Amino acid sequence: MYLNKKKYEDGMILKVDKPIGWTSFDIVNKIRNTLKLKKIGHAGTLDPLASGLLIVCTGKYTKKIQEYQNFDKEYTGSFIIGKTTPSHDLETEFISDNSIKNISEDEIIKTTKTFIGNQNQIPPKFSAIKVNGERAYKKARNKENVILKPREVKINKFEITSINLPKIDFLINCSKGTYIRAIARDYGKKLKVGAFLNELKRTKIGNISIKDSMSIDKLSRRDDEVRPPTMRDRSLTECLSRRRAIEVEENPESAFKTMNEFSGCF
Repeated sequence: MYLNKKKYEDGMILKVDKPIGWTSFDIVNKIRNTLKLKKIGHAGTLDPLASGLLIVCTGKYTKKIQEYQNFDKEYTGSFIIGKTTPSHDLETEFISDNSIKNISEDEIIKTTKTFIGNQNQIPPKFSAIKVNGERAYKKARNKENVILKPREVKINKFEITSINLPKIDFLINCSKGTYIRAIARDYGKKLKVGAFLNELKRTKIGNISIKDSMSIDKLSRRDDEVRPPTMRDRSLTECLSRRRAIEVEENPESAFKTMNEFSGCF
């Protein structure tokens, strides 16, 4: 695929469907190196284990990055209740396993409603927020004590789309700066059994939909140039193996299908 480099240098808004395993910086770096661009940046980080809509601005449109960052975001994904991890997702290993036999669907729905509106949310310790000049996640990985101040966020919509315990599927629309991993953590605390974020996909930024996005391979000169980078500090295979282990426990037949789908990702 041949690209008009000048068009990108002048300025474009790129809507990319980020795959699992790529950092947001990996996406920007790939486009920068492919097109030899000087001015380029993204408008909102997605964790390596998350997928979905990432807006990348080039040229004069890098001035619009802050504007896009301020837009509300929409996500779909799933929580697993009854288990917890230090990072509140699959990046780290399980540290607790609690019974969920007394958790009812009615309790799940009622708990969801408590999140609607303004919230004082404490960001995850495994986050890029700086503490005394150092990223919080670096301190957390070194098992240092990390204290982060609450931040005001707003949850506009929080819907449960499917319940198949221990997995709960959701749709969340929220303000800038909201951590879905922190919602998973707090959700588990309110249910008194713990929870972590199992899957996450960003589907909207403002009025821009994932349906309008393109895959990273379409932004490369040659498809064979594109391959998932290795996740820093943690194997993607290891993270996904924990997800598959849960799915095997929950539904052996569907889990086998999921393993086949992921087998070509590494």
